[in-house]
Amino acid sequence: MPQRLIQITFPAVPPDDIARMTKDIQMVNMWQDQLHPDQNIMQLIAPAEDCENIMDHFQQRFGNAPGFNIMLMSIEAVVPRPKAEPKQKNETNNSIEKRSANNKHRVSREELYADMNTGIIINRTFITLTILSSIVAAIGLMRNDIAIIIGAMVIAPLLTPNMALALATTLGDTQLGKDALKTNFIGIFLAIVFSVCVGIIFNVDAGVPAIASRTAITISDIILAFAAGSAGALAFTTGFSGALIGVMVAVALMPPLVTVGMLTGSGQFLPAMGALMLFSANLICVNLAGVITFILQGVRPRTWWEADQAKKATAKASIVWGGLLLALIIIVYFTAQ
Repeated sequence: MPQRLIQITFPAVPPDDIARMTKDIQMVNMWQDQLHPDQNIMQLIAPAEDCENIMDHFQQRFGNAPGFNIMLMSIEAVVPRPKAEPKQKNETNNSIEKRSANNKHRVSREELYADMNTGIIINRTFITLTILSSIVAAIGLMRNDIAIIIGAMVIAPLLTPNMALALATTLGDTQLGKDALKTNFIGIFLAIVFSVCVGIIFNVDAGVPAIASRTAITISDIILAFAAGSAGALAFTTGFSGALIGVMVAVALMPPLVTVGMLTGSGQFLPAMGALMLFSANLICVNLAGVITFILQGVRPRTWWEADQAKKATAKASIVWGGLLLALIIIVYFTAQ
């Protein structure tokens, strides 16, 4: 796992209190200074997987204190190469078991929030990338050119909004969920509008293999969407680059969506309905897989009452996602019959 630099500003406390607060913390190195008589500043290097426990520990102690602040920063490199400090001999068995249970080899909850909030901002870049991706995908589908379709997936900004929605479902965060839904809706709307325009202007042949393959749902499509959602959640929680994973998510979402718009614009409503069902199933599977992966990675709210609320929200949302997926499967089955 990568390392992070944590800078904590908190009220001045006796040295013995600081020693007790930090004795069970797994860290690589630590520095401490005093800003003024009433305020301390501490900087420490720790593995990314341990940052959540460290920040929760200090927030629980100083969360309501004036001047309390935590900054989390990525570290590219450290010279000389640091070595992890040995565990304290007086560390209790309970603290060790607790840390082992929370150690899921993932980044902190706060880092996930920061990544998600940055990626769901609706700005000129998001709108431009969505439009360009729709245009390129439409050309690739009409030409039956896989290389062009993959190029469209590279620029499609669909990974973060869907992962943010899955994270909001996991944590029961209503505001993050609303923002993610808004970003998703605008992205879908823009893609539909521009692909409908393509369908009106150009002659769209529904028999082209790249288009025909996206007018029906198969088991492989469901598996692809689940794999894409799980990979996207893993990319965020482990701190690795999600660029290539984003292509996989976009493959499950953007081509069927553009196919819906083109076929609708050209007046071919029956195959357009099949493409819409495929897109809907993929969207549901990506988000459901993301929720499951976040849960398995141990992503939880900080406090127990937030965790209880999140558990109820996750259960309700999972029932809704699962019910929608089951309804789509039933519709497809009876349509095929």
